[in-house]
Parts: sequence; C-alpha cells; structure tokens
Amino acid sequence: MAAAAAAAAGPVLWRRLLGLLPGRPGLAALLGRLSDRLGRNRDRRRRRSPWLLLAPLLSPTVPQVTSPPCCLCPEGVHRFQWIRNLVPEFGVCSSHVRVLSSPAEFFELMKGQIKVAKRRVVMASLYLGTGPLEQELVDCLESTLEKSLQAKFPSDLKVSILLDFTRGSRGRKNSRTMLLPLLQRFPEQVRVSLFHTPNLRGLLRLLIPERFNETIGLQHIKVYLFDNSVILSGANLSDSYFTNRQDRYVFLQDCPEIADFFTELVDAVGDVSLQLQGDDTVQVVEGMVHPYKGDRAAYCRAANKRVMDVINSAKARQQVLHAQTFHGDSLLTQEDAAAAGDRRPAPDTWIYPLIQMKPFEIQIDEIVTETLLTEAERGAKVYLTTGYFNLTQAYMDLVLGTRAEYQILLASPEVNGFFGAKGVAGAIPAAYVHIERQFYGEVCSLGQQERVRLQEYWRRGWTFHAKGQFTGTWRPRSP
Repeated sequence: MAAAAAAAAGPVLWRRLLGLLPGRPGLAALLGRLSDRLGRNRDRRRRRSPWLLLAPLLSPTVPQVTSPPCCLCPEGVHRFQWIRNLVPEFGVCSSHVRVLSSPAEFFELMKGQIKVAKRRVVMASLYLGTGPLEQELVDCLESTLEKSLQAKFPSDLKVSILLDFTRGSRGRKNSRTMLLPLLQRFPEQVRVSLFHTPNLRGLLRLLIPERFNETIGLQHIKVYLFDNSVILSGANLSDSYFTNRQDRYVFLQDCPEIADFFTELVDAVGDVSLQLQGDDTVQVVEGMVHPYKGDRAAYCRAANKRVMDVINSAKARQQVLHAQTFHGDSLLTQEDAAAAGDRRPAPDTWIYPLIQMKPFEIQIDEIVTETLLTEAERGAKVYLTTGYFNLTQAYMDLVLGTRAEYQILLASPEVNGFFGAKGVAGAIPAAYVHIERQFYGEVCSLGQQERVRLQEYWRRGWTFHAKGQFTGTWRPRSP
C-alpha cells in the first residue's frame, strides 16, 4: 500500500515542482524527463513482467574473442578476455594495486604524489573547488613546478588539467580563477583544458542560466596521474571529497602502460576542449572545430576520431605485448626475466578502462555493462553501487530478468548530496527515493526480494558518492 501511495503521489509532486520553474528550463527539462520516466515505469509494470525472462536474449551478445586464448587465463578463471576487443587490456601485479578507504587518505596521497612528481601530473575532474583545501592542492602544484625549474638539472615536468567548462566557470570565484596563477607563472608547463559539451549551443546556451546548464552535458572523467602512478576515482577536486564525502579510489602504483594510456586519453579530450589562457579567455586548439560555435556533426566526428585513435593505438600496443609475453615461441620464466633486467612480477590482475562519450558515439562502457549483466547466470553475485539510483530501463530489465544475485548499495536520502538544499534541488533526494520504491515494488511483485537486495548507506555528517562502475564476481562454469 505504501508503494502504491507513493506512486500515486509522484505525478502530483512533479507537477508542483515543474510549476515552480518557469524561468529555469534546464532543471525543468531534467525533472520533466524524470517525471516521464516515472510515469512510464508505472504504466509498464504490469504489462512488461512476462517478458522479463527474455531480457538476456534481447540484449547485445558478447563480442567474439578474436585473439588467441591465453594459456594463463582458461575459461572459467578469466572470462573477461573478450573486453580486450573493445579497449586495451592491462595486466598488472596485484601488489601494485591499493584500494583507498577514506577521503582524507585520497587527499594526502594526491599531495604526496604531486610533491615527488618529476615528469608529469595529469588531473581530470568535473571541477576544482575554491576552498582552502583546494588551494592547498594548487599550492602543491606550484611548489613542485617551482622546484622543477630551480633544480640543478631542470626537469621537463608538465601539468595537464582537464575540467568541465560549465561547472568550472560557475560563479565569480571558480575553477578557472583558482588555476590562473599557475597558467600565468608557468605558461610553458601548465595546460588547462575546459570541455564544453556540443549539445549546449545557440539559443539554448543563451537562455539556460548558470548551474542549470550543467544538466545538458558534462566532462566526468576522474583520473589523477603522477609520473607512472594513477588514482582512478569518482571523486572531484573539492573539499567535501577530501573530508566527508565517501567515494571509491584505486591507486595503481608504478604502472607505466596505464599511465601512458590515461595521459593520451586526457590529452585527446583536452585537444577537443577549450584552452584556458592566462587572461581568463579560452581558445580552440588550432585546426579543431569549435564545440558550440562550429558545426556539431563535424565536431563530434573529429572528437570521435581523436579519442578512438588513442583507444585503438593502446589496444594494438597491449595486444602485441600480450602476445610477446604469453604466446611467444620461448617464454621466459620469472627468474629468467629478472636476470634479463625485467624485475616486474608476472601479472595476476587485469584492468580494462571503459570509455563512455555518447555525444561522440563512443558507448563502450554501456556495451560492456549490458553484456556483463546479460551474462550473469544463476549462482553469480553482482554488486552495484550508486549515489543516485536512476538505472536505465535496459539495466532495470536485465536486473529483473536475469538469475544472478544482486546486492545494490544506494545513498540514503540523508547522505544524498542534495539533501537539505534550498529550493527545488532539495526535493531531489525524495525523487530518488520514489524511483527506488518503484523499482523495489517490481522486485517484490515478481517475488525476487531474496535475489535482489537493496541497502542504503548512512553515516552521520557524511555524504555518499560511490557510483561504482560494474563490480562483480562469477563462479566458474561447470565443465
């Protein structure tokens, strides 16, 4: 009864919210899309249930593995080899992988890595905040750059920062103003790129106000790279992400191939972005189509080519390395490799960087995620986590239509980043709760509450932002 009452109240809540937004088309459009989705979910609930068991059959098939099977990765032990047909596959030793547990650990590690960087610092984020902790990070960069010039043998240290244009330009004091001193003092060593979505252009760009224009599209890569070490995260460069906003952080230490790949990827996205100048203006890279003044189709084609060239080049390099390492005529033992000067231990962990840039028709993350969910069989356990529960219809159908066990970790309303916000934004946590209740209502109506479990993260004084890409464990198939 409670779920039904919530469903009935949903449209009334949305109509009231939309009525408050005559001059805010960006947020109105966002809420409108959520409203339409809630309505469609409610209307479909009864009539779609019989088809759920067909969901895996109607989803994309697993891409065929064209490379030779790896003798170290037999079927049932490493069944993700097919992903290397889409993105580069990186083999590392698990001793080089460290999962961080707290925002403070993330912040301190970044500062420490910046201070010892000699060759490159690459940072991609949605935005850089404007508080004292963010200034401390900028000061670390400045100090390291200064030391690189004063050293007895000056290094060629380069700093590349990629942020989103709209989020990074919000307010008088913003990400751009925080970074201008670095650009002005070290113009030959520092690059700041601001990605501008091609979907925000023309009259739409003029009419949608600041903050609400961010609903149209964003740069959302979060990678922090120091020489040959990389932090993969979902955290932005802002004070709450350094103190009391829980996220995920994986530190890959001394992994040069992975560091090279992400450097090239950020460079590629940077090349199709606007370049911040020392006078706070922006310019397009010479020869590149302007993201919102130029032809949209031409820009997206150029951006697709630039990014896919990086992915395909890295994929080819890693396939050659894989063949040389595991399929050569004379494989070296670990002792022989050490004697020959290669002291890196044999890989036992495989990393696949998944890329999603839908305006450029790059949907690798979507393909892989749907395939993994489709392939999840009885006995498999799948773990999903998100700070904002708003699964696409395709993902919902797959979760409900497959036989794997699901553990889904969500943010409770109190730890949602919008909880307690002023105005309409304060209603966003309630909207996510409504979507969650609708989904769980379908789970219960199908009698699947033992198979699909939802849990909420709560911690006093904290918020939750761990939007985990797919994480899962599979049991080996029976022979």
